[in-house]
Amino acid sequence: MTNLSQAASPDPSAPANTVEHVAHVETPIGLVVVIARDGRITRLLWGRETSDYTPTEETELLREAARQLVDYFDGKRTRFDLPLELSSSPFERQVQEKMLAIPYGETRTYGDIAKELDTYGQPVGQACGANGIPIIVPCHRVLSATGLGGFSGAGGVETKIQLLKHEGGFPFLL
Repeated sequence: MTNLSQAASPDPSAPANTVEHVAHVETPIGLVVVIARDGRITRLLWGRETSDYTPTEETELLREAARQLVDYFDGKRTRFDLPLELSSSPFERQVQEKMLAIPYGETRTYGDIAKELDTYGQPVGQACGANGIPIIVPCHRVLSATGLGGFSGAGGVETKIQLLKHEGGFPFLL
């Protein structure tokens, strides 16, 4: 299920001379690419971007990330326990921390998070869209006040619906 192998990453945001490790994990939403650098998960992506990332040397962190993703999709895990490299933007980091605090099977609105951070819903939505570690940092659990809102992961809102159904987190979708 998991295909792991060390290479310099094609990620233009990675610091020069940094080795990123890449794992491919088969999931119900398709092939997921997990990227780690310096002992932390830095990105998770799927869809057409996956062809840009060749699996690299196997690491314990990537093996654990793959195990946790498989367990999540098998319904055996409701929370991830992995070292993460959250955004370097202080505001985006705050939003990511709020997303990480949303329990499995529950949702919040952009406005809920905005109130907690004393800001507006739109910048919270933008920060959710900038989340580079979707699923693990559960941006799919953040909705608009009037519906689903957007989703920047591959497959867009359809993937968001699939993840919410998986968690039972949006009752009228069930």
